[in-house]
Amino acid sequence: VQLQASGGGLVQAGGSLRLSCAASGFTSNDYAIGWFRQAPGKAREGVSVISMTDGTTYYMDSVKGRFTTTSDNAKNSVYLQMNSLKPDDTAVYYCAALTSIRAVDLEHYRRRPSLWDYWGKGTQVTVSS
Repeated sequence: VQLQASGGGLVQAGGSLRLSCAASGFTSNDYAIGWFRQAPGKAREGVSVISMTDGTTYYMDSVKGRFTTTSDNAKNSVYLQMNSLKPDDTAVYYCAALTSIRAVDLEHYRRRPSLWDYWGKGTQVTVSS
């Protein structure tokens, strides 16, 4: 399994960015893709999760209403549309894949980055004030 995140950059507060995660190596849609971020000196946190099985999404509270995660199963890609960006959104953003799903509610996994099976390299997002 390989994951490749792209689309980061520098944007002013209030602006938008769209991150992409290209996934390969999966043999079915029985997995989830998560977006995580890590700011300097802070722990990695789960931004959003999308089930590739049924499209269900979960978000951290601080991005609800601003960020949207979508998937294109035909392209094995997941996107994170980020609007109304704030300086606090500045971080390295990673996409990760979860194949060993035990809990029904993927929110359980969003909160626990250590449970994720595969990680891509991050992409830097910087929001200037």
